[in-house]
Amino acid sequence: MGCISPQPTLDNKSFLEETVSVESSRMKAIGPNYKEFIPPEMVRRMGRIIKMGVAAAKTSLADAECQLPDAIITGTGLGCIEDTEKFLGNMIRNNEEFLTPTAFIQSTHNTVSAQIALLIKCHGYNFTYVHRGFSFETAILDSLMQIESGQAKSVLLGAADELTENSFQIQSRMGYWRQKPADNLKLFEHPTKGTVAGEGAAFFLLHEKKNSNTYAVLQDVEMLFRPDSPEEVISEIKLFLERNGLKESNIDLLVLGRNGDIRFDSIYDSVTETAFPGVPTCNFKHLCGEYMTASSFGVWMASRILKNQQIPDMLIIGKKPETLKHILLYNHYQGINHTLILLSQA
Repeated sequence: MGCISPQPTLDNKSFLEETVSVESSRMKAIGPNYKEFIPPEMVRRMGRIIKMGVAAAKTSLADAECQLPDAIITGTGLGCIEDTEKFLGNMIRNNEEFLTPTAFIQSTHNTVSAQIALLIKCHGYNFTYVHRGFSFETAILDSLMQIESGQAKSVLLGAADELTENSFQIQSRMGYWRQKPADNLKLFEHPTKGTVAGEGAAFFLLHEKKNSNTYAVLQDVEMLFRPDSPEEVISEIKLFLERNGLKESNIDLLVLGRNGDIRFDSIYDSVTETAFPGVPTCNFKHLCGEYMTASSFGVWMASRILKNQQIPDMLIIGKKPETLKHILLYNHYQGINHTLILLSQA
């Protein structure tokens, strides 16, 4: 795995031993020295989301001791916003004349996966999904289909989203973010309207067989669009678990996408109290912020928990589980895109 986030997560040797606390309405990803991952002459021409994606992808491949995957599949909610803004700004300033193509070429949503493929010389299947809060999960579904159908033995799966000043201000006017700065580590102590904006990139190498580098087994994924009630979500969870030969009592830990926004967090409480009474839970968005592919950070976190067989104290809510075999990640974006991801111990 490789993960760039507002926390120091790119080094796979440590696991949230140090956490970053910011008093703000937004969290910025911590970027490494990109010249360690990208040729210096290319770094200055790349947008931030592309650099984040390439660094996370290369870290993932190095962690898996894999040089070349059979396919690259990514998800992004808003794509390369920074380069899109540059191109549109140049159009306005230059009256649609004398435009350089670089910003336009790099403004397309599939630029991240394309740059990764060019750098590692991967000529296999390459696809990017742009489905709002379903983007990463659709990429997971395609990855599982590629492996189970025998089209690929290994897939580089990833997600990336960036936050610019303009996109932050626009979404702030739409009521997405907190109007007053909030401490991200105390996000759930003072629930109110809005949450903290975030960004990041997370990549995973999926393989048909486990080996000594395996973190977890990615069992299944499910998406639910605009459920009418918590009861519909609970019913879907039961069917989802039955499909994988499990019951609610088999889940050792719930990883939830709570973000401190009182308009959307109540459904998590309803689902956990009704379907999973007594099951330990932990949140992740106070560490990475809210964005369309934030669930990729949750998968990174859950996979580390399964690999290490321990949960950092600052994550857990309630008692710690006696065993850690099955983790269910339940997330939703803006109450519209609800997703389930099932991970098991390797």
